[in-house]
Amino acid sequence: MKRFFPLFACAALAAAQPLSYVKDVQPVLNKTSCTSGPCHGGAKGKNGFKLSLRGYDPEFDYRAIVHEMTGRRWNRTDPANSLVLLKPTMAITHGGGLRFDEKSPYYKIILDWIAQGAPFGDPVPATVAKLEVSPAEFFTDKPGSSRQLKVIAHYADGSSRDVTRDAMYSSNTPQYAEISDDGSIKTLRKGEAAMLVRYEGKLSVVNVTAVPEEPFAWKPVPEWNFVDKNVYAKLQRLKRQPSELSSDAEFLRRVSFDLIGLPPSPEEVKAFVADKTETRKKRAAFIEKLLARAEFVNHWSVKWSDLLQVNRNKLGDKGVWAFREWIREALEQNRPYDAMVRELVTAKGSTYKNPPANFFRFTREPKVAMETTTQLFLGVRMVCAQCHDHPFEQWTQNQYYNLSAFYGALAVKGGEDSDEEVVYDKREEAEIHHPKDNRVMPAKFLFPVGSMNVREAKLRESLAEWVTSKQNPLFAKSMANRMWSYFMGRGIIDPVDDIRASNPASNPALLDALTRDFIEHDYDLRALVRAIVNSRTYQLSYRSNPTNEDDEVNFSKAAPRRLSAEQLFDAIHVAAGAKPKFQLVPKDSFAQDIPDPTVGKGGFLDVFGRPERQTSCECERRGDMSLVQALNLVNGATIADAIADPEGRIAKLVMAGTPDRKLAEEIYMAALGRMPQGNELDLALTYMGKGPRAERAQDLMWALLNSNAFLFNR
Repeated sequence: MKRFFPLFACAALAAAQPLSYVKDVQPVLNKTSCTSGPCHGGAKGKNGFKLSLRGYDPEFDYRAIVHEMTGRRWNRTDPANSLVLLKPTMAITHGGGLRFDEKSPYYKIILDWIAQGAPFGDPVPATVAKLEVSPAEFFTDKPGSSRQLKVIAHYADGSSRDVTRDAMYSSNTPQYAEISDDGSIKTLRKGEAAMLVRYEGKLSVVNVTAVPEEPFAWKPVPEWNFVDKNVYAKLQRLKRQPSELSSDAEFLRRVSFDLIGLPPSPEEVKAFVADKTETRKKRAAFIEKLLARAEFVNHWSVKWSDLLQVNRNKLGDKGVWAFREWIREALEQNRPYDAMVRELVTAKGSTYKNPPANFFRFTREPKVAMETTTQLFLGVRMVCAQCHDHPFEQWTQNQYYNLSAFYGALAVKGGEDSDEEVVYDKREEAEIHHPKDNRVMPAKFLFPVGSMNVREAKLRESLAEWVTSKQNPLFAKSMANRMWSYFMGRGIIDPVDDIRASNPASNPALLDALTRDFIEHDYDLRALVRAIVNSRTYQLSYRSNPTNEDDEVNFSKAAPRRLSAEQLFDAIHVAAGAKPKFQLVPKDSFAQDIPDPTVGKGGFLDVFGRPERQTSCECERRGDMSLVQALNLVNGATIADAIADPEGRIAKLVMAGTPDRKLAEEIYMAALGRMPQGNELDLALTYMGKGPRAERAQDLMWALLNSNAFLFNR
């Protein structure tokens, strides 16, 4: 329905405080979700009206409102009858529903702006330089309490304004604390949450902690290194007591799987448990033995091969083995992490003669190479900034193409041998163009690092130096966080390859300490491993106490982790004393010796989550449980063949006439790395006495290999 809007009202509005689209109207469209993905910010917009996602491109949005549809979306002579007001107020049908009413301050802003001629404004002084949020942290001893945030935007021209009403809010764990549309926080239960505050491309995080006022007396526990100091400091603040230290047998099984991918032998367990040396000292000594074993290299080669996508479908048969051997050699020599990364980022030449060049066989083109580099070595996912400014971080679309320009000259061509390829830097057509206006994008670092400058003649070398610099705040941090996740079940920042302001660390002090230690040891990966596994925190029991039973993120207890596909397969064969059988690899190779996923494809390893190595994301390796897996354990050939091996453990023990008690103890020790506990031995002996010894012994081994105690590293 047409509305009457007198001319004297237009004049009055025009005389109001000067408004601009970029500073005043764009925030309204963002706040009311007009620019969100489900609405007009979607890839195709809605009902013929498209805006940029979350308003990342104000010029585009301004043209859509003011110039498209021959200007029908705004009406200067009668502002109240502009479509940009009639639609969101539901004066006429609007698929997006009511966004605000005529009494809303948002209505008045847009009305006044139209009356003033719908000016775009100067985007430079209107740029938000800093977002100030108070309080910076909310700590309360009364779950259920509330706190109102105040948000001030500081602009490039030195001005500021209160934007509490207009900012966007969200909680990363709404089960612990929620935040309303106007910035009011409410804690719901004991725990922690992070409130994300967004306004016009700027982000801020407010950490919220609710710890009930209840009787709690911290019981001092030994600090074995700096890891414990930082973990315990937070636990004490949260009134959480860490669990007890794990038993020797528990520790031995856990650290063996984590360092060499294999369970300890019964002989190792017996000797370790019988050793009366002081606990911390003997555990440290055993850790050093594991670090020196060849299996350490084999196990960690699997992890690096996952990340670097060692797959013959991409690299060819010879390329797989060459790249795999380069990884093994680097780990065996304990090559500094920064040196490894520089070799990968700057690699050129034959993928056979210079194996790191295989890094570019799966990235191949500039944008993919850049995305892989930042996600893998900096923990930053730049892919979201390809089409628009990153919705949850400071990275812009311009930065995406500036960073891609470092790989602008990258090219891959066929080599002399079959499946061989050659990586080189081409001399022509090496420019990266912005998709919006086709302008050439110069190579620029994502953020400044010291006095480092881009060397135009050596772009990839410049990028490698910037990425691996000790002054780069993300390089050492991302690897320290990633390595921590391998031992503790989750990152201090989780997911580990998604470091951003809106995904804060659960313990920033701990992550900073690990990062400093990694840098001080010149990127020594074994030193980083040593610091983590020698901590008392790593060696805690998985058994909880009343204060930490609901803790999932503060490392107050060990988190049982399901064995990986390779660990599970190898552990079955070690326990059964059987030899694995794989094609295309040397005889008696374990699963962790396999170079790529084509070996044993479609079998046990794939069922239990082995990644196909199609991406560099940790998420590709699955650790979930499924019905198919359960059926494979119960009825599959892998366990059955291993247990029934005529040269296996059961056959040898039975043929040697081992007494039932000793037989049961050996089976428990081989499968679970410990002696029977409680009534386990009595039950085992009773069962074994009711039938043929060999069959009953096999049944006992089968039952243990199907138990949670075996399937998890606890």
